[in-house]
Amino acid sequence: MTKADLVNKIASKTGIGKEEVLNTLESFMTCVKDSLAEGENVYLRGFGSFIRKERAEKTARNISKNTTIKIPKHNIPAFKPSKEFVSKVK
Repeated sequence: MTKADLVNKIASKTGIGKEEVLNTLESFMTCVKDSLAEGENVYLRGFGSFIRKERAEKTARNISKNTTIKIPKHNIPAFKPSKEFVSKVK
């Protein structure tokens, strides 16, 4: 399902215009990205959590140059679904 499909589905279920739904969805995604960038996790009860995970520093290899590279520790975004979400998908 694409973002456009999601907007169409929400608009048809709620009766709200597609532009308003698109703006709301874009605002939601921006808020989640901004919160994770600031170090805050986003918890949506009954749906799941958007969390920020820290990856440890590691050594990798560049196969083409046959050298080793140090990859510094960094943060990545992750989604952890709630128990309700998981049981519905199963």
